[in-house]
Amino acid sequence: MGKVLIIGAGGVGRVVAFKCAQHPDVFSEILLASRTKSKCDQIAADIGGDRVRTARVDADNVPELVALIRSFQPDLVLNVALPYQDLTIMEACLETGVHYLDTANYEPRDEAKFEYKWQWALHDRFREKGIMALLGCGFDPGVTSVFTAYAAKHHFDEIHYLDIVDCNAGDHGKAFATNFNPEINIREVTQKGKYWKEGKWVETEPHAISKVLQYPGIGPRKSYLIYHEELESLVKNFPTLKQARFWMTFGDEYLTHLRVIQNIGMAGIEPVRFKGVDIVPLEFLKAVLPDPGELGENYTGETSIGCRIRGIKDGKERTYYVWNNCRHQDAFRETGAQGVSYTTGVPAMIGARMVMTGVWSGQGVFNVEEFNPDPFMERLNLDGLPWHEKFDIDLEL
Repeated sequence: MGKVLIIGAGGVGRVVAFKCAQHPDVFSEILLASRTKSKCDQIAADIGGDRVRTARVDADNVPELVALIRSFQPDLVLNVALPYQDLTIMEACLETGVHYLDTANYEPRDEAKFEYKWQWALHDRFREKGIMALLGCGFDPGVTSVFTAYAAKHHFDEIHYLDIVDCNAGDHGKAFATNFNPEINIREVTQKGKYWKEGKWVETEPHAISKVLQYPGIGPRKSYLIYHEELESLVKNFPTLKQARFWMTFGDEYLTHLRVIQNIGMAGIEPVRFKGVDIVPLEFLKAVLPDPGELGENYTGETSIGCRIRGIKDGKERTYYVWNNCRHQDAFRETGAQGVSYTTGVPAMIGARMVMTGVWSGQGVFNVEEFNPDPFMERLNLDGLPWHEKFDIDLEL
């Protein structure tokens, strides 16, 4: 049994708190902290049973973080705050000697660019401190990386082609909304596309490459090639990869709204002077868009996320498709959150479980695919994200 400090009280934070509370044998004490304590209090009240304590903390403020960590003395800090805050929370963990876990890699506020280099650079400091930082333990990144490691361990001698496919076939009834933090989401999907091919990165214009793919239980959906962070770590940790790509579905109406937002400057991240006040357009847009954490009640449909892999086994080419489908209604019924939050929060809890029970251990900074995938895959089936697999099929890519 151990103590976990969860930082962040959005939709993912809600799911993480709910799922940790279901396992008192592992998470004997839970502290949920955020800049807005009332959000934490509401989540704790919804869970009930005095399972979750709450606190206020500014995740941009290292001394505040250090003070909170020292007062609670957790075994692990589970970061589901904004990617901007990864480094400050990691610094607080280094100062206090506590394990760290997140679901998304660091992104500077002043540039729409996410890379692991800033966090990987802390490896030696974490190693010298004798603690672990586990990066990218959501679904994508996270489960998709574990899927790849599982395939490499059990079904391939060499993986040559990897396509991660992410479909949200849900309907929330809103004209336009994002499924997680609007600021981060819009920054992510408006970047140029990028994929790995024959030892180098190939850059594309945003949404320039698309293909209709069949998703289990959903059917055909137009899927767009975008850049996603797990590609960076996967090509590093699986050097036999000749090509690695990431595909995500977007509806026509969503893309139309997105183009308008960009064309009128509302996706900008540079401050604009308005009535004597500096305002970042994207931050203002976030304030007027629907809160992703409040989409769940009327959300119908499901997500389908997985890996389509081609490579060599015993001298012969083979294909493999491993995936999970998650119904928004089921996620909301269990946790009060929609499926995108659920598919991120459940793996974060499982990763925390792996670290706190010593199933995954190490000193330094690691990505999830560097550990034994089997116990994680087992927990996915037990904790609400069952997976499925098919062999030697047409991958469509």
